[in-house]
Amino acid sequence: RPEDLWALHSQPVFPRPHKRHSSSWLAIQKITSRGEKIGLHHFKPIKPLGCGDTGSVHLVELKGTGELFAMKAMEKSMMLNRNKVHRACVEREISSLLDHPFLPSLYSSFQTPTHVCLITDFCPGGELFNLLDKQPMKLFKEESARFYAAEVVIGLEYLHCLGIIYRDLKPENILLQKDGHVVLTDFDLSFMTPCKPQVLKHPLPNKRRRSRNQPPPTFVAEPSTQSNSFVGTEEYIAPEIITGAGHSSAIDWWALGILLYEMLYGRTPFRGKNRQKTFSNILHKDLSFPSSIP
Repeated sequence: RPEDLWALHSQPVFPRPHKRHSSSWLAIQKITSRGEKIGLHHFKPIKPLGCGDTGSVHLVELKGTGELFAMKAMEKSMMLNRNKVHRACVEREISSLLDHPFLPSLYSSFQTPTHVCLITDFCPGGELFNLLDKQPMKLFKEESARFYAAEVVIGLEYLHCLGIIYRDLKPENILLQKDGHVVLTDFDLSFMTPCKPQVLKHPLPNKRRRSRNQPPPTFVAEPSTQSNSFVGTEEYIAPEIITGAGHSSAIDWWALGILLYEMLYGRTPFRGKNRQKTFSNILHKDLSFPSSIP
């Protein structure tokens, strides 16, 4: 039945540990504790925040609370016509799993006769892309680039621990919280796969006493399954996606390198005059660095 396609979006959402005492969750729970089911009528629209491939995002206020949220609304008919129902369901499933300071919390999801909606954190700092665009020469100082890259690495590592390959890292998908920390958003291109985190212990030297230089154990958690889907933003796409050879979580680390380059030099390294030239550069052009930062 058509309505069964969206059943996941009508399931209740429960607070995850790290934000369960936040004012946002307390406001949501005040409504649900009265036996009410969160729906569109509980929210007052403030302004549009943007739109993506699968829906539009709006700033909304939970009526009577002053609490602000971001609401992603996806039109059912469009998702059906463009064969993107699976994407919407994957994003809902992933969002319900996340519990991390650098990733969005899901507070509620619901459907109307025409749309499915996700209620997540509002990030008043906007996109990292816009912040980068406002900088002199459209680049960050090294300490700023290092800060943002470090937080992105932590967020990606967490996703990979859950078996989630992000597949759409770019400045437009990195939002800034009011305290300046990052949030990775937009999981409609993400891919879920089994992952078995493990701790690798390095062999001890042939001595009875442990060496002070002995490296600590290494935590490894990289999803193992490969996908052949052609997804991503062209300047950030890894070579194995273009060739169709099958890709793994390594594509997120490729995109991190492109992001770091763009933050430091004000442009991506393989951009061509058109999509075909960009892909050709990614596959064949040697990576080069400007002799000096502008």
